[in-house]
Amino acid sequence: MNGLRNRLIRTADATAPLLFTVALFVIWEVVCRVFKVDPFILPAPSRIVEAMIRYWQPLLRHSFVTLWTTMVGFGLAVVFGVALGLVVGWSRTIYRSLYPVMIGFNTIPKVAVVPILVIWFGIGEVPAIITAFLISFFPIVVNVATGLATMEPELEDVLRALGARKLDIMLKVGIPRTLPYLYGSLKVAITLAFVGTVVSETIAANAGLGYLMVQAGSNFQMSLVFAGLIALAIEGIAMYAVFAYVERKSTRWAFRSSMSAGA
Repeated sequence: MNGLRNRLIRTADATAPLLFTVALFVIWEVVCRVFKVDPFILPAPSRIVEAMIRYWQPLLRHSFVTLWTTMVGFGLAVVFGVALGLVVGWSRTIYRSLYPVMIGFNTIPKVAVVPILVIWFGIGEVPAIITAFLISFFPIVVNVATGLATMEPELEDVLRALGARKLDIMLKVGIPRTLPYLYGSLKVAITLAFVGTVVSETIAANAGLGYLMVQAGSNFQMSLVFAGLIALAIEGIAMYAVFAYVERKSTRWAFRSSMSAGA
């Protein structure tokens, strides 16, 4: 009986997002038709689907450009973010010294940096990659550093008493303990990376979903604009799901401990 109940709960949890999304689009369609909303203000989902079918080739091409530039910038953010996070979390003195600098860096609107990047690197994919890197870099650094800096002093004292060096503590305890923090930051950072890429593409690019939406908006093709938004949302959800899956496979112990604590 409990097994059947658990299966039903898992099935409901798996289908709930899909059902909610379908219901949202149905309500959207009904509102647009009943209140005769101008398609220029808010196109109905049926019009958006028509635009996606009609312009599937440019949508696919520009989606690929946005995807690869985002992943390149995000990959750089992961490499440098993890490295800097380990350095910052290595010492509480370094943590206290660099944290205000990182906060100040993160408060700078990245959209204000794009014109500078265009002057330095020209119009194209490079400003989009760098913007994706800048906007997704901070969460990774902070979470990795926090995971290391919040390690219990008592645990570190015990390991030192057993003869462990600082490097041993970092490699065998600190880094594994930081994995839940890291994966949590990756899920946030990948969505932010898409935001950074599209912001750059809307300002200075000749390809990508941001560029496509700007061009469609200037031609009053609002259905195509919303089609670009949906394509961007699909990419973001897909990459978020990938990292959530990797997190569950890589940190099963964290999920088991949290479930045990909840019980």
